[in-house]
Amino acid sequence: METKRTTFNNRLLPYLLLAPQLIITLIFFIWPAAQAFKSSFEREDPFGMSTVFVGIQHYQRLLEDPNYIDALLRTMVFAVCVTSLAMILGLAFAAAVDRLTRTSRIYTTLLVWPYAVAPVVAGVLWWFVFNTSTGLLPFFLQKIGFKWDHDLNGTHAMILISIAAAWKQISYNFLFFLAGLQSVPHSLMEAAAIDGSGPVKRFFTISLPLLSPTTFFLFIINVNYAMFDTFPIVDATTAGGPAQATTTLVYKVYQDGFVGLNLGSSSAQSVMLMMIVMVLTFVQFRYVERRVQY
Repeated sequence: METKRTTFNNRLLPYLLLAPQLIITLIFFIWPAAQAFKSSFEREDPFGMSTVFVGIQHYQRLLEDPNYIDALLRTMVFAVCVTSLAMILGLAFAAAVDRLTRTSRIYTTLLVWPYAVAPVVAGVLWWFVFNTSTGLLPFFLQKIGFKWDHDLNGTHAMILISIAAAWKQISYNFLFFLAGLQSVPHSLMEAAAIDGSGPVKRFFTISLPLLSPTTFFLFIINVNYAMFDTFPIVDATTAGGPAQATTTLVYKVYQDGFVGLNLGSSSAQSVMLMMIVMVLTFVQFRYVERRVQY
């Protein structure tokens, strides 16, 4: 079978087609990253009137700062909680909708809606739900003898931002898991059913192994989401409190840079966060991908 190849008579046309995306990437990603990397080696006064080169002094202070180490550990716990909760619930909803025949489109539409909600709006919604004065959940929890107070209890605050962040990401995971489940060959499921395998056994022995590429992709996306994209949720719900109990790395960059006006340390933290995510992504591709069955 002869394949057709697209040829461009004008050699500049491919570059012109790529130019808009390349310009956007350069202006909004490459240039800010380069500026942050440069600023991480400098000390600048809050008004930007003078700049002094200090080398790796900011990085040394970060590694010696117990608050930064606490924020790093806190971010790791937060990322694990958000990734686990969002992926498990997304897979559970996808498996439930995949078994439906007539109303699957209705449930799919309802489950996708949270993804259209802005992160800060999601944070405010869950803040109202868990509000100690007017929230429904604290009211019912108090009825069973459990006092909820995320304004004073750091553990409660971490649970709040983890639920809010995971709720925002469940829809994204649901869509990919549902697409993966619907692409599983029906012949395999029918053969397993004929052999006497029940729905649960078919899911864990056939569907779940075939979903490993999708699971691996979503694992990387969810970790990056928890590390980078949860700033609006933290800011809208707890603002890093109480007593910095919910101050993650990305929120600490904001606190030190925009609130504390320590631009050099904030830039160093952003570079460190980028390096951490790059190392985690490398480890995932280097070791976790080995277990993926394509």
